[in-house]
Amino acid sequence: MTPLEWRASASLATIFALRMLGLFLVLPVFALEAGRYPGGGDASLIGLAMGIYGLTQGLLQIPFGMASDRYGRKRVIIIGLLIFAAGSFVAALADSLTWLIIGRSLQGAGAVSAAVTALLADQTRDEVRTKAMALVGASIGLMFALSLLLAPLLVDEIRLAGLFALTGGLALAGIAVVHWWVPAEPLQHKDQPRGKLSEVLTHPGLLRLDAGVFILHAVQLAMWVAIPALLVQAGLDGDRHWWVYLPAVLASFFVMGVTLFPLERRGYLRAVFLGAIGLIGLVQLGLLWAVDVPQIAWLAFLLFVFFCGFNVLEASQPSLASRIAPAHARGAALGVYNTLQSLGFFAGGAAGGWLVQHHGMDALFIGCTAAMALWLLLAWPMTAPARQAP
Repeated sequence: MTPLEWRASASLATIFALRMLGLFLVLPVFALEAGRYPGGGDASLIGLAMGIYGLTQGLLQIPFGMASDRYGRKRVIIIGLLIFAAGSFVAALADSLTWLIIGRSLQGAGAVSAAVTALLADQTRDEVRTKAMALVGASIGLMFALSLLLAPLLVDEIRLAGLFALTGGLALAGIAVVHWWVPAEPLQHKDQPRGKLSEVLTHPGLLRLDAGVFILHAVQLAMWVAIPALLVQAGLDGDRHWWVYLPAVLASFFVMGVTLFPLERRGYLRAVFLGAIGLIGLVQLGLLWAVDVPQIAWLAFLLFVFFCGFNVLEASQPSLASRIAPAHARGAALGVYNTLQSLGFFAGGAAGGWLVQHHGMDALFIGCTAAMALWLLLAWPMTAPARQAP
């Protein structure tokens, strides 16, 4: 990677990291802390509060992505981060689940993922783009691991409201990164022809990736409706859950580094991609088996395997989407991609909470297994795209 590519990758990964750290700090403790609010005994309502962020993200990713094609990536990113910060502060002031849901929905309205990913694709060559996307994915994964360590400690001191206020502050720090560190946008965006939304909504390869990212993040969020409770049942207090999460996440990065990049160079990207989907499906079966007699060692192993598959998919999917999409419609294509990602979060939170509330954890993991099997079937015809100029 050239110095400019490293700068673009590092700065945009930092924006993702600051934004996602705030979101992830809430995730491990949300279900338990939200129970303290009026109406907090309803798991379906808590699941809605967790997932509503994804719904508003999903509604606005395409408009934000298309706006970044027309008006510039950095301008759209700054506007989105301001909206996200405002939602965080609303959630910090919430005194009921209703206001918590409103704040979470406003957070989601700051839908900058497509613009950030498109800008990264603009500033990297095709042959290094998976590495650039992996750097973003690694930053997200590290923030997830860090949040699992910090969240139980911080929530005892500042409660859920303080975590949301911290999230808003991190978003404002992201604006400073955009202004002072992110490289200038390529001039081509001011003059090149604009793509039509129909170009990306009728492309079979992009549609497969869109379906896949929806299923991946629905399963991810649905799992976390149940996993904290399983760990508690296994005898691990909430403030020690990071003992399981952190080693699993860090070890999975090493596995990704020694598998994804070398095998991609050798032409085995399709096999690695499909294998990662299969691994996550097997994890759901393992979690189903663990419901009756949860054991810490078994859950830790399953989470390690999950993150191995998840990190590979998080690095390769947006790279593939940016390579398949026409350059002049890259923002629109990644807007659709991130829309389905966000809707997956919403569907996973809402459906996961409903399944646990009405049918138990067994039904949750059966549903997740079926979803991963469907994705494997949909992804099977995929081919790795030929290399092209950014």
